[in-house]
Order: sequence, then C-alpha cells, then structure tokens
Amino acid sequence: MLAGLIITSIGLVGALVSAPLGRHVAGLFKMVASAGFIGAAIDAGAFHSVYGALILSGLFFSWWGDLFLVSTNKHIFLMGVAAFFLAHVTYAAAFVALGVSVPGTLGAVVLLAVPATLLLRWLHPHLGDMRIPVYAYVAVISVMTALAGGAAMDDTTWSVPVGAVLFYLSDIFVARDRFVTPSPINERIGLPLYYAAQLALAFSVFATQ
Repeated sequence: MLAGLIITSIGLVGALVSAPLGRHVAGLFKMVASAGFIGAAIDAGAFHSVYGALILSGLFFSWWGDLFLVSTNKHIFLMGVAAFFLAHVTYAAAFVALGVSVPGTLGAVVLLAVPATLLLRWLHPHLGDMRIPVYAYVAVISVMTALAGGAAMDDTTWSVPVGAVLFYLSDIFVARDRFVTPSPINERIGLPLYYAAQLALAFSVFATQ
C-alpha cells in the first residue's frame, strides 16, 4: 500500500501546486493521485474478498468522477455526479457485505439527518435545475456514511467510518465551489480530505481481512 500512498500524495501536492496553471494541468495530477488509491486497494488485497472487490469498484467509479469533474461543462459535471453516486452505492453495498449493526446504522441516520438538512437548505437557492441530482446525491452519501457507522463494530474497522466521514466533508467543499462560492480554498481543504478518505477506504480492505 505504501506505493499507492506515495503516488496519491505526489499527485495531490502536484494538483494543489499547479492549480494556478489551470484546471486541466491540475486535473492531470488529480488523476495520478486517484490512480494511487486504486493501486493501494489492489495492493491491500481487493481481489481477495467481496468487500475488497466492492471497495475497488467504488474507487474505480470515483476515478471516473474525478476525471469528469475536471471539466466546467455542466453536462460533464453531471456525469461526474453520476459516477460518484455509483461509487457511494457500491461503498454502501460493501459495508452491508462486511456486516452492519442495525441500531448503529439507524442511530447514524438520525445524526446525519441534521447536517444533510442544513446542507440542502444552504445549497437549495443556488442549485437551479441541478436540484434533483444534488438532492439524490446528498441522500446516497448520507446513507453510505450511515452504513459505514453501522459497520464500525470493532477496532479493526475504524477506517470505514473515517473514510466515509472525510468523503462527506470533502464533498461539501466541492458543492461550495460549484454552486456557492468558487474559491481556491475549496480545493485546498477539500482535496486533502477527499484523498485521505479514499486512502482510508482502501486501507480498510487490508484491515478487514
């Protein structure tokens, strides 16, 4: 996994440093970073379990989502949202395959209902005809995060909820940049959170074997 961590770290630093050169230059580094977390999952043994295969599938969908989000075109952005939607569905399936606590999941749903509601109220005036896709996306990432909480039944699965929560937080900055306040600070905070999330989920493949 060390090689994947190094590749992702190099790509992340490159993306942040090259941001002033334009989205496409930074985007190349982002794709390198994203390839790193896929490599990390494979190195962790993703092909050796159903859970690992599902996490790897989610990382694969995320790679495509990262590629689509390089563009500022609205339709390509929507393809990116769809790719990440599928990633979260796959992650949710992985957590179910791992085994979830029903009371833990329901408790997480209740807790997540508050930030999800606040997030949608904040975004709603800015979404226009993107309201349905964004509402659906917030719903699926909230369910995914709740299932991650339900899967955290022992000390070996700490990376599952950590990865899910970091992913949730990183997407707030993506939404802020696209719909509310475009600013370099969004990527400076959001990208490290995002790649830490994906690496945590990749590590969970190793931790749960």
